[in-house]
Amino acid sequence: MSGAPLQSLSEIKAEARKVAFAVRKAAFAAGQGQAAGLLADVLAGHRGRALAGYMPMRTEIDPLPAMAAHDGPVAVPVIIGKGQALRFREWTPGCAMVAGEFGALIPAEGAWIEPEVLIVPLLAFDARSYRLGYGGGFYDRTLQMLRAKGPRLAIGFAFAAQEVTLVPIDDTDQRLDMVVTETGVRDFIRF
Repeated sequence: MSGAPLQSLSEIKAEARKVAFAVRKAAFAAGQGQAAGLLADVLAGHRGRALAGYMPMRTEIDPLPAMAAHDGPVAVPVIIGKGQALRFREWTPGCAMVAGEFGALIPAEGAWIEPEVLIVPLLAFDARSYRLGYGGGFYDRTLQMLRAKGPRLAIGFAFAAQEVTLVPIDDTDQRLDMVVTETGVRDFIRF
C-alpha cells in the first residue's frame, strides 16, 4: 500500500502555525477595532485581582491599553528557561524595560506576581477553547501549574480571524476560559 506518510502532531502543529501567522498578519493590518475596550470591560469584573498581560510583538493584538486600565497589580511574563513555567514580573506603564528571551520586553526590575487572571497571546483558537501557541509550551505549563494551586481565568486575546475549525492538540494543551476579539467575547467557562 503506498501513499503519503502520516504527519506527526508536531508537523501538523508547525503547518498550522505557518497558516495562523499569515492569517494574523492580515488581521493585524486591518486594525484592532474595539478589542482593547472589550478586554478592559472584561477585566473590570476582576478589579483588585493580579493580572498577567503581555508585551505585544510583531502582529500580536495589543493588550496594553486594557492592562494600563486594570485596577490591580499587573505583570508580564518572563521566560526563565526552556521547559519551565513562566514567571511574572510587575509592570506599570512607563516602567524601565529590557529585552528578554525571544526579544519580548520585560520589566528591568519589580516584584514577582502570581496572577489570578491571565491575558494569553495566541496564533489560533477554536470553539472548544483550545489555543495554538508558538510551540514552546510555556503557557500550557504555566496554566497547568497555576490551576493546580487554585482557579485561574485564562483569557485568549486575538483577532476574530484567528478562529479555526480545529486546533491540533495533545494531552498537555490547556484550555482557555474565554477569548476576546475585536468583534466580541467568547465565554467558554464550564461549571
